[in-house]
Amino acid sequence: MIKVLGSGSPILDVLLKVDDAFLTSFVSGEKGGMNMIDTVEQERILNKAKAAGVCAKYAIGGSAFNTISALTHLGLATAFLGKTGKDADGEFFRKAYQEIGGDPSALKETVEAATANCLCLVTPDSQRTMRSNLGASTLINVNDICNGDFENVTHVHIEGYQLFFADVVKKVITLAKEKNCTVSFDMASFEVVRLFRKELAELLPLIDIIFANEDEAREFFAEGEFDPCAALEKLSAICPVAVVKVGSRGAWIREKDDTIHVDARMVKAVDTTGAGDLWQAGFLYGYLTGRGIEFAGCLGSAVSAEVVQVMGAELPQEAWERLKKEFGC
Repeated sequence: MIKVLGSGSPILDVLLKVDDAFLTSFVSGEKGGMNMIDTVEQERILNKAKAAGVCAKYAIGGSAFNTISALTHLGLATAFLGKTGKDADGEFFRKAYQEIGGDPSALKETVEAATANCLCLVTPDSQRTMRSNLGASTLINVNDICNGDFENVTHVHIEGYQLFFADVVKKVITLAKEKNCTVSFDMASFEVVRLFRKELAELLPLIDIIFANEDEAREFFAEGEFDPCAALEKLSAICPVAVVKVGSRGAWIREKDDTIHVDARMVKAVDTTGAGDLWQAGFLYGYLTGRGIEFAGCLGSAVSAEVVQVMGAELPQEAWERLKKEFGC
């Protein structure tokens, strides 16, 4: 039986539709990436949004969790390793995950901080800019992680944001390898790659499947003129399976000497939140069930196309049913 364990920050997403002027006026940092902010700064942005008449939408999420949630909907057994606050938001997170069929037993909790949340600021071009307050999720440590978290697990998926807790990532990978699990890693954002290029270079030889988008790959290899195929070849020299996603131009995938390109499904996007996370879910489902990189990439593209048509990273049940019927999941 396939069982996938996700490792990352369980987060309550706060989705806000704003314009570019709002970002320029009230949000520090570059558009399109992810920065950490404190509670005071988060409240300031929320108050500015409220004053501008912006209504917030809430959803459980987090990068790796979005992937794990989607894999659960597609029919795989899943579990999630992370830490929430011992609070109402944390209980809501556990209950919602369990209700879709996930195993919450690896989720830790603490009374020392509140459950993490992330402001997802979505502009009219469907780009999302994330400003996170990771709260309780930052308190996870190597002592929280034990062999029991890997019970019946066959694959582990790690989000790049966990590099802020590099010792935790190293222990997760170490235990995964001891349990003969394969491991996938999502580079997460160009800002994360910029901050942790050295750590990432040290970890990549331990990774079986690496996911990057063009901004992340460009940042990792410090390239000016970016060539996705050249980046793919470099990544595949380190990891057995490499993926470089190039947005509306699809994705390049390489396993051993087999290189393919998968087209993106062209749809009207309203929000790119979770697009990469759900692309990875589709790919992992196809690959882990033995259907090969072309099927996996096509399913990834299809799932990603569905999620950009809704606000947030949660698909309605009818979308999952439609996808499962199309791909025989």
